[in-house]
Amino acid sequence: MNILGIWDGHDAGAALIVNGRLAAAVNEERFTRRKLEINFPIRSICACLDLARIERDAVDLVATTTSDVAKAIGRLFPSTKEAYYRLRRRKTQPGWGSNLRSRAKYLITEWKPNPLSRLASRRSLTRTLAQLGLGWAALRVYDHHACHAAAAACTSSFDSCLVVTIDGLGDGKAATVSRYRDGRLELLASTAARSSPGVFFEHVTHLLNMRELEDEGKVMALADYASPVPDEENPMLALLTTSGATFVTSVPGHALQRPLKEVLWRFPNEQFAFMAQRALEQACVAVVREGLRLTGERRVALAGGVASNIKVNRRIRLLDGVDDVFVYPHMGDGGLALGAALLAAMEAGGSGAQIPLDDLGLGPEYSEDALEAALGASGLPHQRCADMPSTVARLLVADRIVMWFQGRMEYGPRALGHRSVLARPDRPELRDRLNLVLKRRVWYQPFCPSILERDALAVLSDFSGRPNRHMTMAYQVAVEHRRSLGGVINVDGSCRPQIVRDEAAGPFAALLRDMRHQVGIGAVLNTSFNVHGSPLVCTPREAIDVFVETGADALAMGPFLVRRAELP
Repeated sequence: MNILGIWDGHDAGAALIVNGRLAAAVNEERFTRRKLEINFPIRSICACLDLARIERDAVDLVATTTSDVAKAIGRLFPSTKEAYYRLRRRKTQPGWGSNLRSRAKYLITEWKPNPLSRLASRRSLTRTLAQLGLGWAALRVYDHHACHAAAAACTSSFDSCLVVTIDGLGDGKAATVSRYRDGRLELLASTAARSSPGVFFEHVTHLLNMRELEDEGKVMALADYASPVPDEENPMLALLTTSGATFVTSVPGHALQRPLKEVLWRFPNEQFAFMAQRALEQACVAVVREGLRLTGERRVALAGGVASNIKVNRRIRLLDGVDDVFVYPHMGDGGLALGAALLAAMEAGGSGAQIPLDDLGLGPEYSEDALEAALGASGLPHQRCADMPSTVARLLVADRIVMWFQGRMEYGPRALGHRSVLARPDRPELRDRLNLVLKRRVWYQPFCPSILERDALAVLSDFSGRPNRHMTMAYQVAVEHRRSLGGVINVDGSCRPQIVRDEAAGPFAALLRDMRHQVGIGAVLNTSFNVHGSPLVCTPREAIDVFVETGADALAMGPFLVRRAELP
C-alpha cells in the first residue's frame, strides 16, 4: 500500500510511505519560504511523489488529521488562518480588535469536533485532493492526538511503551496518555483542550513579546538567566496543575492571559520565564509519572509541541523507573503528516507501521551537475575537493565558520548534518559571532553540538537510555569537559546534542572523525542553515543566497568549496 500523509495546518507538510518504507517527508515552508507555512501542502505532496518516483494514481490512501470546528473554519475560509498567521508572525499591525480576535481564536480552538465540522472538513479535503489528481484515493481523517501518538510509538523502535502527547490543542484535546504494545495504541487518559499546557506556554511566550508557536525555545533559554524563585513563591504553579494523568489549568486557556499578565507585572522577564518553565516541568513530570504507574512501562515515547522542550524531556528521562525516552524528532504539528500515514499503516496491519528514524534525510537531494550549475550561475569562484570532510575540518580548526550543504534535506526542525552551519565547539567568541551577525538571534540562545557517540559518553555526566540522534534531549556536560564544548553549552552547563554513531557512513560523520583526530574530540557546533526566522535552506540557490548575505567563511556544497577569502 502507498500511503500519503498530509497536514494542512500550522507547519503544513506531507509524508509518503511506499510499501512499508518511508520514501519521503517534507514541510511546505521549505518550498514557499514562509516559516511554519499554514497553506495546503501542494508542493510537499509533489516533492514526495517525485522523490518516490511514483505517479499520483499510485497513491492508495490519503491520511490526514483534525476536524474540529476551528480547523473546519480554516479549511472553508483560508483567509481566516492567513490573517492569524500574518499577525502571529508580526507581518501586519494588530489593529483595534486584535485582542478580542485572539481571545475568540483560543476559545473556538477549544471546541471539539462535531458532525458538521467533520463533514465540512471532509468535503473541503476531498475537493482539494480531486483538484490535485488524488480524488480517487481513499481518504482517512484521524484524531489529532492519535496521529501524534502513532508518530511517537511507531518510530520509537519500542515493542511496548508509555506514549504521552502534549501540545497546544487539537480535536478538543491538549494531551493524551496511552499504552503502546502489540502494534496497537490504547488510550488511557486525555486532557481537555481548555486545560492546555501548550496554550499556557504560548501565552507566556506572547506576553514576553515573542512569537507564540515559534519562540517557546527562547522562553526556555531565558529561564536559565533568572534568579530562581522558590516553589512556594511561584504563582505559576497554581495556574497549571495536574489531576491523575491529566493537566488542569486554573481557568480555561482562552482566559489564561489575564492571570499571567498579573504575574508578569510583579516579576522581571527572566523570572517570569523561569516560573513558567518550572510549572511546565512539574506538570509534565507528574502526568508521565502517573502514566508509568498506570501501565507499568519503563520506556516513554513523547510527541506534541511541548515535547520540543528539552528541559522537560530531561526531567522525564531522569525519573526513577524510566529506562529510556524517545522523542519523536518532528514533535510538533509539522510531524502530523507522518503520524497520520503511520496510523493508517497501523490500521492496515503488518510491519509497515514500524519505521525507525535513524536518518532524517528525507527531503530533496541535488546532483553534482545541479550544484555546479547553481554555483556557476552565481559567479562564485569554487573548487572541487577530493576530501571535503578533512578540508572542512581544517577550516573549522582554524576558527572558520562553514556552511554545509550535503545530501538530502532533513525532515523536522533540526539541522542534522545535511543543511548545517558549522564551527568549532570550544569557541564562545564564534558562538557570539554566529548569534549576532550570521544567525541574527538573541544572544542568550545556545547552540548545539553534533558529537560522536564515544565522545558523548565521555563528556555527558547524566547520560542514560539510547544515544539521542536528533537533538531532542538536554544533557549535563561534565565540569571537566565544559571548556572543550564552551561554544555549545548553556549557562547551566547543559547541551542539546546530536549523538552520531562512531562508524556512521557519510561525509558528516567523516567530518566528526576528522575533528576528533585534529582537536581530540569528535564534535562541532551545528546550527541550521538559515537566517533566523526563515526556513532551513532547501535548494542550492537558497544556500548560495544565504552564504552571500551572511558572513560565513566558506560554503561546502557537495564536492564543491567556496571560500569567502577568494571572493572578489
